[in-house]
Amino acid sequence: MTTVGALLGLVFALGVVLVVRGGPPARHPRLDDRLAPYVGRAELSRAALNPGGSEARPGRHPREWAVAGRALTDGVARLLPGGAGIQRRLSAAGRPGPVAAFRAEQVRWAAAGLLAGAVSGGALGGGVGLVLLTPIGALAGGLGRDWWLSIQVRRRTEALRAELPVIAELLALAVTAGESPTAALRRVSAACRGELGRELTRVLEESRSGAGLTTALEELADRTALEPLVRFVDGFVIALDRGTPLAEVLRAQASDVREAGHRALLEAGGRREIAMMVPVVFLILPVTVLFALYPGLVSISLLTQ
Repeated sequence: MTTVGALLGLVFALGVVLVVRGGPPARHPRLDDRLAPYVGRAELSRAALNPGGSEARPGRHPREWAVAGRALTDGVARLLPGGAGIQRRLSAAGRPGPVAAFRAEQVRWAAAGLLAGAVSGGALGGGVGLVLLTPIGALAGGLGRDWWLSIQVRRRTEALRAELPVIAELLALAVTAGESPTAALRRVSAACRGELGRELTRVLEESRSGAGLTTALEELADRTALEPLVRFVDGFVIALDRGTPLAEVLRAQASDVREAGHRALLEAGGRREIAMMVPVVFLILPVTVLFALYPGLVSISLLTQ
């Protein structure tokens, strides 16, 4: 009964929060909401400007839920600052989008963790377990979403590091064969299907839209978290601006990237070697000492009897 009462109290408290935050005194309508009755085809134009966006559509979700979710997301964003850092990490993970969408995912993960903690606390008998596990589950859910974003950034960075030497060699071959930098980028991006190939395709699309190839390449360097790729883009841009032989620059960049990869492998091997010492020192060595000393201890105990 205590568990059921605690869950009912939690649901009632959440309901009160939703009513208070969604009521007219606390509701702050946006400009889009005020102009929507006077502008025709508002939702169609919004969908055209923001395809696949996270805006809630009328008819699919009630307005109250949208207002409550937006208020909760804004509250989490105020409690957890650092929107610029989150935006850079989202771009590095290949998930361009607003920070508010990521905060909303954090809220959903925290809600799932809260529910899991409440269920676990109820299964353990309620009381202190329920009080402790519920906030711990919510905190673990919110931090788990941030941890998963870090995992995505690391995986994509490793994929970019693995693809960069091959891409640089292909670009050098294409430029040596007489193609222009734009044509070489187009050929290599069409032949590659990895993360870096998609980034080059995005660079070409931005350059065709009027941004310019140099600007698009600089934006690629800004949204990546890989230092060799940043140096590669800087060398590419400098070669385009100053008219230096691009093929030689690309070959030198590819050689530098391969050397950096070799150094990264050596560093990873050194860290793995240190990590391998942990089970040897704390597991294998004590067991070996125990097997060596146990017969002598048994013999001494028999002689003393």
